[in-house]
Amino acid sequence: MHLYESFCRETFDKQGRLTQFQLDYPENFNFGYDVVDVMAAQAPQQQALVWCDGEGRQARFTFRDLERRSNQVAQVLRRAGVGRGDYVMVSLKRHYEYWFVTVALHKLGAILIPVTHMLTQEDLAYRLSSAPVRAIVCTPQGDVPQRMAAAVAQAGADCSLWTVRETVPGFANLTEAMEQAEDTLERQPTLATDPMILYFTSGTTGQPKGVIHDFTYPLAHILTAKEWQRAQDGGLHFTVAETGWGKASWGKIYGQWLVGSAVMVFDFDNFDPKRLVGIINRYGVTSFCAPPTVYRYLVKKELPPMPTLRYATTAGEQLSPEVFRQFTKATGLPLREGYGQTETTLLLAHFAGWEEEPGSMGVPSPLYRVRLQNPDGTPTPVGEVGEVVVLPQEDGRTVGLFSQYLGDPERYEQVWAGGVYHTGDAAWQDEKGYFWFHGRFDDIIKTGGFRVGPYEVENVLMEHPAVLECSVVGIPDPLRGQAIKAVVVPAPGYVPDRALERELREFCNSRMATYKWIRVVEFVSAMPKTISGKIRKIEQRT
Repeated sequence: MHLYESFCRETFDKQGRLTQFQLDYPENFNFGYDVVDVMAAQAPQQQALVWCDGEGRQARFTFRDLERRSNQVAQVLRRAGVGRGDYVMVSLKRHYEYWFVTVALHKLGAILIPVTHMLTQEDLAYRLSSAPVRAIVCTPQGDVPQRMAAAVAQAGADCSLWTVRETVPGFANLTEAMEQAEDTLERQPTLATDPMILYFTSGTTGQPKGVIHDFTYPLAHILTAKEWQRAQDGGLHFTVAETGWGKASWGKIYGQWLVGSAVMVFDFDNFDPKRLVGIINRYGVTSFCAPPTVYRYLVKKELPPMPTLRYATTAGEQLSPEVFRQFTKATGLPLREGYGQTETTLLLAHFAGWEEEPGSMGVPSPLYRVRLQNPDGTPTPVGEVGEVVVLPQEDGRTVGLFSQYLGDPERYEQVWAGGVYHTGDAAWQDEKGYFWFHGRFDDIIKTGGFRVGPYEVENVLMEHPAVLECSVVGIPDPLRGQAIKAVVVPAPGYVPDRALERELREFCNSRMATYKWIRVVEFVSAMPKTISGKIRKIEQRT
């Protein structure tokens, strides 16, 4: 069922490429009522969610199931005092209850705060101090409830506490409560411009920022699912992401359901490439999206055939062309990269009809006006490095772009300086229109009067079979200002010794201009990362 067609107008060129994309929606658009409930009315038995866990349990839910169960959760939370504009923190890992709760909160007009179960007590207390949270729904597994309760006490928050499936002391059992609740719900008043979801950024250099999106956010993900991930009506899409991260909104609910695709959820704790491929084959996954780390592990294994898989995409960080080549060689499928931020939806990608350019960020989304800009605000010429910025649409709308930073209007004004949204990412554009990542402006290495993007060195380094993961940073140097340092996680079977260090330097330096040469190699067993998986380069600049 192509419900997305009710909310957009599309124009294609002779090559079948989408050239214009305009969204049309009512002023009270609400994903819960206008997508989930409409799908339940028009295609009640259509599969919406396929779930399994590492213990062999599985469950399937239709859109009718989602309508009923979200209504039950909404009834329970409404009686607990949750309503329009209230913040609700949700930490449910990959449990299928996340989808019930999320749709329920949308229907109530409450503001969803997804958080990962990996957050410490201090992390949670910071978030609870940042927003007036009315309720918390969390997994009963591990010590998550205890950490959550301790954080509530530390922050002095006044909110109700809920778990799913199991009863935990100090927490009400949402599963038991919803089973006793009505499965119908009168439509609650909301507006498309109301705040809908609050994500905290990963905070690589400072405290996380609270990013708020309104109720138009799901509609912007039509392009994410349809034109990039190629999720199909009646298909099964699998994005590897825990529900506490923005990647879940990109690949596990909004755009996929709008184009009629079911969502595959594998509820695991420990990543295993072999088991992941087994899930793809067992359930007949048709489209797949994962962060680069997953693909790096996959290509290090001998991948078995995946006959049902038709499309594969990646985002979250840049992936080296070598991994692209290895994956395509093993599967016959090209990898399509996409780019966006927590503050946005998909800005650049290899959309349907465009040729793949391994290592490229892709071309601008028809939903946005994306360009490269110099520091003085002028457009950056082809082939030169500039900042990726987003201009408002001609009608002034910014559908899919965040509406505010929680409690920080000054920061919001800063990133919108000059009337454009500043991503902080550096890139260059080739003559065919593809964008190529150069690095975060904060990460650009200035060495001997030259500017070097870490990614261009990392690309070369990843071509060596001894490199499982790498990061390139600038370190102080009395002669050059900065010298280039490579931090390397060796692949299994390689010894991190002086001989390997010399081999890696010679391998890379023979393939790069002299000003890009690696001067220092450091071997580590693991990269310092944020809880979202981004490398903390700031810790490597010594």
